[in-house]
Amino acid sequence: MTEIHSALGRLKESLIAGDHIATAGQTTALVEQGIDPTMILNEALLPGMQLIGQRFRNGEYFLPDVLVRARAMKSAMAVLEPLLEKGEYKARGTIVIGTVKGDVHDIGKNLVGVMLRGAGYRVVDIGVGCSDRTFLEAVRTHHPDILGMSALLTTTMTYMKTVISTLRAAGETLPIIIGGAPINAVFAEQVGATGTARNATDVVELVSSILKR
Repeated sequence: MTEIHSALGRLKESLIAGDHIATAGQTTALVEQGIDPTMILNEALLPGMQLIGQRFRNGEYFLPDVLVRARAMKSAMAVLEPLLEKGEYKARGTIVIGTVKGDVHDIGKNLVGVMLRGAGYRVVDIGVGCSDRTFLEAVRTHHPDILGMSALLTTTMTYMKTVISTLRAAGETLPIIIGGAPINAVFAEQVGATGTARNATDVVELVSSILKR
């Protein structure tokens, strides 16, 4: 058992170091040894992502640092997700995320997706340039607990109100969170969003607080 915990510790350190090759390889090795994928997630990857988020919040890591580590987390989850879906692992909730129509920026959205997955949520990323109908179809298909929208441009952020209006008119009452460089709490309130967050780390806290209500 000590040997297993040592291996899990090494995986956590590889993730924190942002070594995606080592992270994928070590995750694969643990799975091949018969280690429960849920154990790998809960005892190595999630604690690692939590520490990365704390360092980002404290100013020890910057966006490029987090993106490198997000790549490592993604490499590990590529190994684990098919196994977790087959097993009894229960995600903390399902989040649909997408960038709004007219906007093709996805770095922030992708980072949010990685951080949410790293916190134990199931994330359905519907991509960029999404229309109100695309968001509505995704909500009706995946039945998420929360919908998240992203926009980087001031010319596209106003489309968020269109999406929210369409969903509400269709009877969808789920919480909707929004984010992106030009987004603030005042704008979120104006368009009828449930909330917004300053960065990917804060999104995890926002989602957690909403689901506890």
